Amino acid sequence: MRFLIIGGDAAGMSAASKAKRKDRNLDVVVLEKSMDVSYSACGMPYNIADAATSMDALVVRAADTFINTNKIDLRCGHWAEAVDPVSRTVTVVGPDNNRFTLSYDTLLIATGASPVMPEIPGVGLPGVFPLKNLEHGRKIKHFIGSRRVKRAVIIGMGYIGLEMCEALCARSIAVEMVKPGPVLLPWMNPELSDVVEQELARNRVVIHPGHGIKAIRPNSGSLKVVCDTLDLDADMVILASGVKPNSRLAKDAGLDIGPSGAVAVDARLKTSDPHIYSAGDCADAIHVVTGGKCWIPLALRANRAGWAVADNVCGVETRLSGVVGTAVFKLFSLEIARTGLTVTEAKAAGFDPVEVVVKTRSKAHGHKGSSTIYTAMAGDRRTGRLLGVQMVGHGGVAHRINAPAVALHNRMDVQGFAQADLAYAPPFGPVWDPVLTAANQLLKKL
Repeated sequence: MRFLIIGGDAAGMSAASKAKRKDRNLDVVVLEKSMDVSYSACGMPYNIADAATSMDALVVRAADTFINTNKIDLRCGHWAEAVDPVSRTVTVVGPDNNRFTLSYDTLLIATGASPVMPEIPGVGLPGVFPLKNLEHGRKIKHFIGSRRVKRAVIIGMGYIGLEMCEALCARSIAVEMVKPGPVLLPWMNPELSDVVEQELARNRVVIHPGHGIKAIRPNSGSLKVVCDTLDLDADMVILASGVKPNSRLAKDAGLDIGPSGAVAVDARLKTSDPHIYSAGDCADAIHVVTGGKCWIPLALRANRAGWAVADNVCGVETRLSGVVGTAVFKLFSLEIARTGLTVTEAKAAGFDPVEVVVKTRSKAHGHKGSSTIYTAMAGDRRTGRLLGVQMVGHGGVAHRINAPAVALHNRMDVQGFAQADLAYAPPFGPVWDPVLTAANQLLKKL
């Protein structure tokens, strides 16, 4: 039996490795367009900040290990051009542009996501870079190391864009950010977003929200980002306008497509074709809070989904309960985290959301090193159910968000969560943990 996998990153290689462990006789073939597999893409901004460390340090497991140790037929430099579900074949293009077909018994489409490229003149100019894969990271790092880069413009203000602020500033590069949307972080409670904006200002990052980008143009050996009401000079430009699912293969093969253009899958990661699975950033998921489909491309889901596909392919039925959108990122000394729904998302899903914002401390009163934590918590007025939490602070945020994430997975109400027996010691938090304080205040409004 041949298990053919298109895509050799998190979901694809997780599925390949586990399937081979479960069944050594299974013919596992992986097609990967690039020469890189199994690497920590989330670590790229931090690697770029460190001039002395090679980008290859992010490689978790080299291709040769999968081939020689795991006995996986991994073919780097090969990409899938088309899938034919009727004949169960994939048209493959090899390194020398030679085309051939591969048959499959079971197929996994794990093609990931690609950066959204602004449809403006100049995105292909030297010095203009997206950041999604290891090769992008290598090019950015080489560019900074080989030239005198003093100014950078980041187009977009999402996770990657904000993480790149810190990376570029660490390389003594002045940073400006610009985006068409009028708000820095539209998903975040405004009071918490103000804290993020203050952190950017404190680190001399200039933001320009609400400016449409018209073009990127050469400018006497450097670049100019031309916007509707201002021009920004730069030695390099980072394109960080988000990502989109790589679902073309699935769509062309007639498979059902879900939210945001992602491949539609069920809880077993199976597509509308019984012989084809999809996992990772190209596939959708069930949102535990709403019960509906969503597309939230995050690393843990990709790895977990790859494992689940391997189980199902090897005859062990495995279903994933879904996601709640838990995410965290670092911005200079600030930790920013979220889980569940925003108030806007909750309203769209049919809830009647109520939200509170509380300002508490990361450690017990009077304990050295204590800092402010802002927590926004939302619950449903009709049922009392916990809907979502956002947190911002200079310490103690990143792992605290996991408590409400678990509560959301277990569909707890705010009253039940307020009774959770959370740990206390002065070096780690106040007697009333920030998330418990928020829950108690939210109960009053509910």
